[in-house]
Amino acid sequence: MRASPSTARAINDRLALELLRQEGPLTAGQLKTRTGLSRPTVADLVDRLQGAGLIRVVGETGADRRGPNARLYGIVADRAHLAALDVRTESVSVVVADLLGTRLAEASLPIGGDSEPGPVVQRAAALVERTSRDAGAAALHSVCVGAPGLIDPSTGELRDTTGLPAWHRMLVAALQQRLPARVIVENETNLAAVAEQRLGAAGDRESFAFLWLGQGVGAGIFLDGRLRRGASGGAGEIGFLPVPGTAGIPSAVDCTGGFHSLAGAAAIRGLGERYGLVGETAAGVVAAAVAEDRGDFLDALADRLALGAAAVAAVLDPGCVVLGGETGHAGGDALASRVESRVATLSPLRTQVRAGVLGDAAVLSGALLTAGDSARGELFG
Repeated sequence: MRASPSTARAINDRLALELLRQEGPLTAGQLKTRTGLSRPTVADLVDRLQGAGLIRVVGETGADRRGPNARLYGIVADRAHLAALDVRTESVSVVVADLLGTRLAEASLPIGGDSEPGPVVQRAAALVERTSRDAGAAALHSVCVGAPGLIDPSTGELRDTTGLPAWHRMLVAALQQRLPARVIVENETNLAAVAEQRLGAAGDRESFAFLWLGQGVGAGIFLDGRLRRGASGGAGEIGFLPVPGTAGIPSAVDCTGGFHSLAGAAAIRGLGERYGLVGETAAGVVAAAVAEDRGDFLDALADRLALGAAAVAAVLDPGCVVLGGETGHAGGDALASRVESRVATLSPLRTQVRAGVLGDAAVLSGALLTAGDSARGELFG
């Protein structure tokens, strides 16, 4: 069935805008070559997108050429502004960017463990507004909040999860009320997986499992190019995975005894102490082990991580596991190769293991990508 003229125009506009986003400024002639559209169709397209305020002339190809085809057209980056938040139990970080994802301002706010929820929410919301002003943004178009816990797939709301601060849910509600923007909430591990898939270690993978190694542990699952969240938003809650080598088994409200007890930050620091490696963070312990070539510690840690990686491989067969977060990044290839070798002895399914390249920054990067997708989806049609 042939597309209607209006549908064809919308498809052509989106194609041209995506080319300009990915490649940067192009001439009308270059757009004609890359899209395969006729010269009159491209001329109409350029006029239409300029009239909508989505593209503008940003220069010319050279002094030896003149005329419409010599003009370089680029996306109007300040047509919309984006914000990304990384919400943790003890801090909030925010970055504001333009429509092309160029970062314009960043800030962070430490949160004390005994802070009252109300004042925390007010300070965090004010931080977002202040950072937006610092970026020169008159208003935010799309905001993505990365937070620990379960996101209800039917409503997009952060669910009330045992063990997480009450101010997390309150902050999301406050942002929705105070900002004239679309506010999206996504699990932090899922956002980190998005970032590693589009910017990092899994750029060539349609299917992979991302293991977040931070204060807690979790997994982001990509299968056939799609992020999978599960029926209740809980796909990847591997901290609750029962594994050998722990003192007990987890419960519905406590992951103690699950994979978390072997691979969480406190567990890794404890393992480090047994090998004479002491650090304030798990990533610091792992980084020291790599720097000192402490194969004994890395072997022991790989034994633990392989249990979670092999379990994920047995159920999902993703073909690739990325060790993410600051700890996975600190372990690098030295840790990833050891985990891959051990998974090969536990599972008949061939599974490549890679070190994440974005570290802790993956959550904010994934949130910014998600906010950008939302804004462009609305503006580009």
